[in-house]
Amino acid sequence: MISSYKCIYFVFIFSFLLLSCTTKTNNNFQLKEGDILFQNTGTDEIDTAIKDVTATEMAKNYSHVGIATKKNGEWFVVEAIPKKGIQKTSLNDFLDRNKNKANKSQTTVARLDENYQKYFSKAIQYGLDRLGTPYDEIFLWDDNSYYCSELVYKMFSSQNLPKDAIPFLTHPMTFNGKSGKPMPSWIKYYKERKHSIPEGIEGTNPNLMASSPHLTFVHDYEIE
Repeated sequence: MISSYKCIYFVFIFSFLLLSCTTKTNNNFQLKEGDILFQNTGTDEIDTAIKDVTATEMAKNYSHVGIATKKNGEWFVVEAIPKKGIQKTSLNDFLDRNKNKANKSQTTVARLDENYQKYFSKAIQYGLDRLGTPYDEIFLWDDNSYYCSELVYKMFSSQNLPKDAIPFLTHPMTFNGKSGKPMPSWIKYYKERKHSIPEGIEGTNPNLMASSPHLTFVHDYEIE
Protein backbone atom coordinates (compact mmCIF):
# COMPACT_ATOMS: atom_id res chain seq x y z
CA MET A 1 0.00 0.00 0.00
CA ILE A 2 2.81 2.42 0.88
CA SER A 3 4.47 1.73 -2.46
CA SER A 4 1.20 2.47 -4.29
CA TYR A 5 0.75 5.76 -2.44
CA LYS A 6 4.30 6.78 -3.31
CA CYS A 7 3.65 5.97 -6.95
CA ILE A 8 0.47 8.05 -7.00
CA TYR A 9 2.31 10.90 -5.23
CA PHE A 10 5.12 10.99 -7.79
CA VAL A 11 2.66 10.84 -10.68
CA PHE A 12 0.78 13.78 -9.14
CA ILE A 13 3.98 15.81 -8.69
CA PHE A 14 5.13 15.05 -12.24
CA SER A 15 1.74 16.04 -13.67
CA PHE A 16 1.75 19.28 -11.65
CA LEU A 17 5.25 20.19 -12.85
CA LEU A 18 4.35 19.37 -16.44
CA LEU A 19 1.23 21.53 -16.29
CA SER A 20 3.21 24.34 -14.65
CA CYS A 21 5.83 24.25 -17.39
CA THR A 22 3.18 24.30 -20.11
CA THR A 23 1.38 27.22 -18.50
CA LYS A 24 4.64 29.10 -18.06
CA THR A 25 5.52 28.62 -21.71
CA ASN A 26 2.14 30.00 -22.82
CA ASN A 27 2.36 32.95 -20.45
CA ASN A 28 5.83 33.78 -21.72
CA PHE A 29 4.80 33.92 -25.36
CA GLN A 30 5.80 37.17 -27.05
CA LEU A 31 4.53 38.44 -30.36
CA LYS A 32 7.05 39.50 -32.97
CA GLU A 33 6.76 42.15 -35.63
CA GLY A 34 5.26 40.58 -38.73
CA ASP A 35 3.54 37.67 -36.97
CA ILE A 36 0.42 36.53 -38.81
CA LEU A 37 -2.74 36.26 -36.70
CA PHE A 38 -5.41 33.85 -37.92
CA GLN A 39 -8.84 34.09 -36.40
CA ASN A 40 -12.06 32.11 -36.28
CA THR A 41 -14.48 35.01 -36.27
CA GLY A 42 -17.58 33.03 -35.41
CA THR A 43 -20.47 31.05 -36.73
CA ASP A 44 -22.70 33.57 -38.48
CA GLU A 45 -23.88 32.77 -42.00
CA ILE A 46 -21.05 34.34 -43.98
CA ASP A 47 -18.23 33.37 -41.62
CA THR A 48 -19.45 29.78 -41.88
CA ALA A 49 -19.79 30.07 -45.65
CA ILE A 50 -16.21 31.35 -45.94
CA LYS A 51 -14.89 28.38 -43.97
CA ASP A 52 -17.06 25.92 -45.90
CA VAL A 53 -15.64 26.89 -49.30
CA THR A 54 -12.03 27.57 -48.27
CA ALA A 55 -11.12 24.73 -45.90
CA THR A 56 -7.94 22.85 -46.75
CA GLU A 57 -6.48 19.63 -45.35
CA MET A 58 -4.24 21.74 -43.10
CA ALA A 59 -6.57 24.58 -42.12
CA LYS A 60 -10.34 24.49 -41.82
CA ASN A 61 -11.59 27.05 -39.32
CA TYR A 62 -10.05 30.41 -40.20
CA SER A 63 -12.15 33.21 -41.62
CA HIS A 64 -9.93 36.23 -40.87
CA VAL A 65 -6.26 37.19 -40.88
CA GLY A 66 -4.13 40.22 -39.95
CA ILE A 67 -0.49 41.08 -39.28
CA ALA A 68 1.09 42.24 -36.02
CA THR A 69 2.99 45.48 -35.54
CA LYS A 70 4.22 47.45 -32.55
CA LYS A 71 4.28 51.19 -31.90
CA ASN A 72 5.34 53.01 -28.74
CA GLY A 73 5.37 49.74 -26.84
CA GLU A 74 1.80 48.78 -27.82
CA TRP A 75 0.82 45.94 -30.12
CA PHE A 76 -1.59 46.41 -33.01
CA VAL A 77 -2.97 44.29 -35.84
CA VAL A 78 -3.14 45.74 -39.33
CA GLU A 79 -6.22 44.22 -40.93
CA ALA A 80 -9.05 44.73 -43.40
CA ILE A 81 -12.44 44.21 -41.78
CA PRO A 82 -16.04 44.51 -43.04
CA LYS A 83 -17.70 47.95 -42.84
CA LYS A 84 -14.49 49.58 -41.50
CA GLY A 85 -11.92 48.74 -44.18
CA ILE A 86 -8.20 48.74 -43.42
CA GLN A 87 -7.62 49.43 -39.73
CA LYS A 88 -4.84 49.41 -37.15
CA THR A 89 -6.58 47.57 -34.31
CA SER A 90 -5.17 47.23 -30.81
CA LEU A 91 -4.20 43.65 -30.03
CA ASN A 92 -6.60 43.52 -27.09
CA ASP A 93 -9.53 44.60 -29.24
CA PHE A 94 -8.53 42.08 -31.89
CA LEU A 95 -8.39 39.23 -29.38
CA ASP A 96 -11.66 40.28 -27.74
CA ARG A 97 -13.57 40.27 -31.02
CA ASN A 98 -14.73 36.69 -30.82
CA LYS A 99 -14.25 34.21 -28.00
CA ASN A 100 -15.21 30.62 -27.31
CA LYS A 101 -17.45 29.40 -24.48
CA ALA A 102 -14.44 29.45 -22.12
CA ASN A 103 -13.91 33.16 -22.89
CA LYS A 104 -10.71 32.45 -24.82
CA SER A 105 -9.87 34.25 -28.04
CA GLN A 106 -10.18 32.07 -31.12
CA THR A 107 -6.90 33.37 -32.51
CA THR A 108 -3.77 31.50 -33.58
CA VAL A 109 -0.36 33.05 -34.30
CA ALA A 110 1.93 31.94 -37.11
CA ARG A 111 5.44 33.11 -37.90
CA LEU A 112 7.03 33.36 -41.33
CA ASP A 113 10.46 31.88 -42.04
CA GLU A 114 13.39 34.06 -40.97
CA ASN A 115 14.33 34.93 -44.54
CA TYR A 116 11.10 36.96 -44.80
CA GLN A 117 11.92 39.23 -41.87
CA LYS A 118 13.60 41.76 -44.13
CA TYR A 119 10.23 42.32 -45.84
CA PHE A 120 8.16 42.96 -42.71
CA SER A 121 8.77 46.69 -42.42
CA LYS A 122 7.63 47.46 -45.98
CA ALA A 123 4.79 44.96 -45.71
CA ILE A 124 3.38 46.66 -42.64
CA GLN A 125 3.92 50.12 -44.11
CA TYR A 126 1.91 49.03 -47.16
CA GLY A 127 -1.05 48.45 -44.86
CA LEU A 128 -0.51 51.60 -42.78
CA ASP A 129 -0.39 53.71 -45.94
CA ARG A 130 -3.86 52.43 -46.80
CA LEU A 131 -5.62 52.92 -43.48
CA GLY A 132 -9.26 53.76 -44.11
CA THR A 133 -9.32 52.10 -47.53
CA PRO A 134 -12.71 50.38 -47.99
CA TYR A 135 -13.27 46.70 -47.35
CA ASP A 136 -13.78 44.62 -50.48
CA GLU A 137 -17.05 42.85 -49.75
CA ILE A 138 -17.27 41.51 -53.32
CA PHE A 139 -13.85 39.77 -52.98
CA LEU A 140 -12.39 41.04 -56.23
CA TRP A 141 -8.66 41.28 -56.80
CA ASP A 142 -8.04 44.25 -59.06
CA ASP A 143 -9.86 47.17 -57.49
CA ASN A 144 -9.26 49.85 -54.86
CA SER A 145 -10.58 47.91 -51.88
CA TYR A 146 -9.22 44.97 -49.89
CA TYR A 147 -10.50 41.92 -48.09
CA CYS A 148 -8.41 40.55 -45.20
CA SER A 149 -6.23 37.94 -46.89
CA GLU A 150 -5.89 40.07 -50.03
CA LEU A 151 -4.33 42.81 -47.92
CA VAL A 152 -1.81 40.48 -46.26
CA TYR A 153 -0.91 38.88 -49.59
CA LYS A 154 -0.34 42.24 -51.29
CA MET A 155 1.78 43.45 -48.37
CA PHE A 156 4.39 41.05 -49.71
CA SER A 157 3.59 40.85 -53.43
CA SER A 158 3.94 44.64 -53.66
CA GLN A 159 7.66 44.32 -52.90
CA ASN A 160 8.61 42.96 -56.32
CA LEU A 161 9.22 39.47 -55.03
CA PRO A 162 9.21 36.79 -57.73
CA LYS A 163 5.78 35.10 -57.67
CA ASP A 164 7.29 31.82 -56.49
CA ALA A 165 9.00 33.66 -53.60
CA ILE A 166 5.79 35.22 -52.22
CA PRO A 167 5.06 33.29 -49.01
CA PHE A 168 1.38 32.77 -49.86
CA LEU A 169 -0.55 31.36 -52.80
CA THR A 170 -3.50 32.52 -54.81
CA HIS A 171 -5.96 30.29 -56.65
CA PRO A 172 -9.31 30.50 -58.46
CA MET A 173 -11.96 31.19 -55.83
CA THR A 174 -15.08 29.10 -55.54
CA PHE A 175 -18.39 29.75 -53.84
CA ASN A 176 -19.80 26.32 -54.63
CA GLY A 177 -20.80 23.70 -52.11
CA LYS A 178 -20.39 19.94 -52.38
CA SER A 179 -23.15 19.86 -54.99
CA GLY A 180 -20.97 21.90 -57.34
CA LYS A 181 -23.50 24.73 -57.28
CA PRO A 182 -23.29 28.08 -55.41
CA MET A 183 -24.16 27.76 -51.74
CA PRO A 184 -27.48 29.40 -50.79
CA SER A 185 -25.72 31.73 -48.34
CA TRP A 186 -23.49 33.04 -51.13
CA ILE A 187 -26.43 33.43 -53.54
CA LYS A 188 -28.18 35.54 -50.91
CA TYR A 189 -24.97 37.49 -50.12
CA TYR A 190 -24.34 38.57 -53.70
CA LYS A 191 -28.01 39.14 -54.49
CA GLU A 192 -28.15 41.67 -51.64
CA ARG A 193 -25.14 43.43 -53.17
CA LYS A 194 -26.54 43.24 -56.70
CA HIS A 195 -23.42 41.56 -58.00
CA SER A 196 -22.77 38.31 -59.78
CA ILE A 197 -20.85 35.63 -57.88
CA PRO A 198 -17.17 35.97 -58.92
CA GLU A 199 -16.67 32.23 -59.34
CA GLY A 200 -13.19 31.38 -60.64
CA ILE A 201 -11.70 34.82 -60.01
CA GLU A 202 -8.11 34.67 -58.72
CA GLY A 203 -7.87 35.28 -54.99
CA THR A 204 -6.79 33.96 -51.63
CA ASN A 205 -8.27 33.27 -48.21
CA PRO A 206 -7.16 32.74 -44.58
CA ASN A 207 -7.23 28.94 -44.75
CA LEU A 208 -5.13 28.89 -47.91
CA MET A 209 -2.66 31.28 -46.26
CA ALA A 210 -2.51 29.16 -43.11
CA SER A 211 -1.47 26.19 -45.26
CA SER A 212 1.71 27.96 -46.43
CA PRO A 213 4.87 25.88 -45.93
CA HIS A 214 6.67 29.11 -45.00
CA LEU A 215 4.65 29.45 -41.77
CA THR A 216 5.20 27.94 -38.34
CA PHE A 217 2.36 28.12 -35.84
CA VAL A 218 3.80 29.39 -32.57
CA HIS A 219 0.87 30.19 -30.26
CA ASP A 220 -2.83 29.56 -29.78
CA TYR A 221 -4.67 32.09 -27.61
CA GLU A 222 -7.63 29.74 -27.41
CA ILE A 223 -5.79 27.11 -25.35
CA GLU A 224 -3.38 29.22 -23.32
